[in-house]
Amino acid sequence: MKDKKIPLLEMKNISKDFSGNQVLNDINFSIQKGEILGLVGENGAGKSTLMKILFGMDEIRTTGGYGGQVIIKGEVVNFNSSLDALEKGIGMVHQEFSLLPDFSAAENIVLNREPLKPSIMSELFGDRMNSLNRDEIDAIAKTSIEKLGISLDTSMKVSSMPVGHKQFTEIARELSKDAKGETNPIELLVLDEPTAVLSEKEADSLLIAMRKLAKQGIAMIFISHRLNEIIDVCDTMMVMRDGLIIKHIPIEGVNVQDIARWMVGRNVSNSSKPREFDYTDKPTILDIQKLWVDMPGETVKNVSLEVKKGEILGIGGMAGQGKLGIPNGVMGLYQSGGKVVFDGKELLLNNPRSLLDAGLAFVSEDRRGVGLLLDESLEWNVAFTAMQVQDKYLKKYLKGFMTWRDSKAIEEVTQKYIDQLEIKCTSSKQKAKELSGGNQQKICLAKAFALEPKLLFVSEPTRGIDIGAKALVLESLRKYNRELGTTIVIISSELEELRAICDRIAIVTDGKIEGILEASKPSEDFGLLMIGQKVEEAI
Repeated sequence: MKDKKIPLLEMKNISKDFSGNQVLNDINFSIQKGEILGLVGENGAGKSTLMKILFGMDEIRTTGGYGGQVIIKGEVVNFNSSLDALEKGIGMVHQEFSLLPDFSAAENIVLNREPLKPSIMSELFGDRMNSLNRDEIDAIAKTSIEKLGISLDTSMKVSSMPVGHKQFTEIARELSKDAKGETNPIELLVLDEPTAVLSEKEADSLLIAMRKLAKQGIAMIFISHRLNEIIDVCDTMMVMRDGLIIKHIPIEGVNVQDIARWMVGRNVSNSSKPREFDYTDKPTILDIQKLWVDMPGETVKNVSLEVKKGEILGIGGMAGQGKLGIPNGVMGLYQSGGKVVFDGKELLLNNPRSLLDAGLAFVSEDRRGVGLLLDESLEWNVAFTAMQVQDKYLKKYLKGFMTWRDSKAIEEVTQKYIDQLEIKCTSSKQKAKELSGGNQQKICLAKAFALEPKLLFVSEPTRGIDIGAKALVLESLRKYNRELGTTIVIISSELEELRAICDRIAIVTDGKIEGILEASKPSEDFGLLMIGQKVEEAI
């Protein structure tokens, strides 16, 4: 039975500003032992900042600290670092990964807590000569992974993992801190968008694991834009908007439409009218023939696919089946082979610059690793690739002998996309690393739009984006396609998202195209393709 007298966590009168920009204002809430609290809000609502305060992140301390009190089991605490939070039994799985790429899953899971075993040398020279207990390391890792109910090779290096496996490794690392013998087991676990990169099956496994952990007394703060998950797994929910708590109520009786309305302050509809586009009489702009891609966890074996000029084509499928490997291979980010013909000309594979020169662009699913210059301004992020590849936003002097960046043009194009995509920022001069995850994703889209490509690959375009912004991003892609005639290929783990915007959807299974269906076909038909069963209507 949950202790109602002293909450596990209380946050009282919390406020925070960055350089005069108020991002949190008088936040008050509490959470009990074993409670799962769903925390929702639009990107920029203040969710991540609130959790950074709870976890003692350096970013808070170095920007003037915060107002109010954080209270753990009745004791006021003032964390100077995340290590202080860990000492109090608070774990956090961040939206962006913090894994060591050259270490295995097991090594990352027990990092800085590695079990040791004595050796002959340690008997002579002391404990510093102890060696790693590899068997125990692997046992701890496997135990924490088993709690998640998924299959993960503990010996695989992080650098070789698909995104979904990296997320499970992050979560398993926090769960391992509750292993037998730990002096400070996890009592409160913060999960920041843990399912954003997971397939539906993987997400379901995680929700089941969360319920088991709650029964063991572990409280959780679950941040997610997948509102159905909030309803399915949480006991209570809290809605934030513009740095304020709008709602904090039990989850029972709440529906998705209610949450969406509270989040954005208006009614939000997920439905959209399918556009009328006849792809059958359009020429082929991209012809992929027998493509293979050596991308760890997303290996593409034998993909042949034709994309029609001006269409919006979706590529879907289960996690790890190869859908993410197709754009990464075509765009030269991973070793690939086969034949790719674009606009009548065969492309040179494994050469990203030649693909950009040909008029293709790519918004990667890995926005921080591939998509952004985190320490640079939004202006530099939006304009840089277009400057490098197309000589855009440059002033030419001495008949082109000297060039200099056109600051005014760069500011104008950046502001254009800030307005169009409703990017929440202080100005176009703000650094990319200071934006919320969803707004960083919008900057990646803006950078691709600035190139004005003939064909745009967009991988997981709404990952980590709230329900209001999701509709806005999808509409921006439709508008871009409609007004400029740009062919768009969208790769997404969310089938309904693809059905809402695409003309056709190709399903990838076991590294190849299992079939292609018009987006209007029933969801069940796509599901059959995902498990390798043929569908008569498949193209």
